[in-house]
Amino acid sequence: MTNQKTETKALHSGYRADPSTGSVAVPIYQTTSYQFQDTDHAARLFELSELGNIYTRIMNPTNDVLEKRLADMEGGVAALAVASGQAASLYSIQNIARAGDNFVCSSHIYGGTFNLFKNTFKDMGIEARFVDPRDPENFRKATDDNTRAYYAETYPNPSFEVFPIGEVASIGLEYGVPLIMDNTAAPVICKPFDHGAAITMYSTTKYLGGHGNSIGGIIIDSGKFDWEAHQKRFPSLREPDSGYHGAVWIEAAKPLGPIAYILKARVTLLRDAGAAMSPFNAFLFLQGVETVALRMERHCENAMAVAAYLNSHPKVEKVIHPSAQEGEIKRRADTYLGGNYGGLMGVELKGGKEAGQAFINKLKMFYHVANIGDSKSLAIHPATTTHAQLNNEELLKAGVTPGFVRLSIGIEHIDDIIADLDQALGN
Repeated sequence: MTNQKTETKALHSGYRADPSTGSVAVPIYQTTSYQFQDTDHAARLFELSELGNIYTRIMNPTNDVLEKRLADMEGGVAALAVASGQAASLYSIQNIARAGDNFVCSSHIYGGTFNLFKNTFKDMGIEARFVDPRDPENFRKATDDNTRAYYAETYPNPSFEVFPIGEVASIGLEYGVPLIMDNTAAPVICKPFDHGAAITMYSTTKYLGGHGNSIGGIIIDSGKFDWEAHQKRFPSLREPDSGYHGAVWIEAAKPLGPIAYILKARVTLLRDAGAAMSPFNAFLFLQGVETVALRMERHCENAMAVAAYLNSHPKVEKVIHPSAQEGEIKRRADTYLGGNYGGLMGVELKGGKEAGQAFINKLKMFYHVANIGDSKSLAIHPATTTHAQLNNEELLKAGVTPGFVRLSIGIEHIDDIIADLDQALGN
């Protein structure tokens, strides 16, 4: 069947039944290696004239189903499962950038990613140029001949101002620069490829998994970016790769489809750096993916109700959620999220840092954890935890004030969620 909806793809894409046993559930292939048919078969796999299993650090049948399923759900052609969302962020840039190169990044991103890009990439000789995403033209202004990508979060944590995907993707097309979107906080409700993004990535740890039991990440290739047409900007894809017997990735991928980007990431970065997703975690993510569309409906519905409640509360200074936004920021939320505003929000309490910390300490049902996208409701004080590595100027640019509390609204009954918030606020 073709043209299936996302909810159907989440249950069926990439797998029907195990050919050996008929198992309808995807088996956990807990193996390190695979028997080759003969020496010719092994040679074909290693020279990439045939795709198949070589070693679980590079590929695994359980992971393969997850990769195919999420690629199909996203509207892409191929995907690469990795050990964490941080590994996905790292590989997504490192795959096409070398020492001396740069990429332009939204300043509205998760604190851990900000630190990775600002400091770890700097040590590698790759420059992250942070710009305010409120004006898409800032990406143009920061672009030069050594710019290899644009990077942003769809529904950025913690500013919760939806990124102008189409506007920045269009600027990138003028220069031959691909837009990489971290869509972790907006699965199902946003499809970045529909708006011009070239690559998406997820921390599968969050909404896709949905149960707070596994760490993982994934990179998805749209297959739509013309790397060959802009090959002067991407020497890592057009020049012989000494790390893989001189392979030229744009050419090597042609018999296999428009997968030069994801192919290189798999057989160089994943092979060499080894941030492989465990097959057991892939199995658990497949369970989460089956219900992610249903869960996102409830997350969005509950978050809307919480935003309305908090917006009228006398102890709340401000609610940061698309439902409370106006003007161009609100238009972008409507354009890219279609009225399903996600399950995340920020709240600034009157009384600053002390009020924020006191509020969290009084919560009883909400979990105080450094995570988002769980089925359970979660809360944290970013300025002293997830974004503590940022200085005061960087905190404000990211949208984090001293009294800011981040809420990840779960799928519990809305009456119970509001009751816990109400008692924590002192009513």
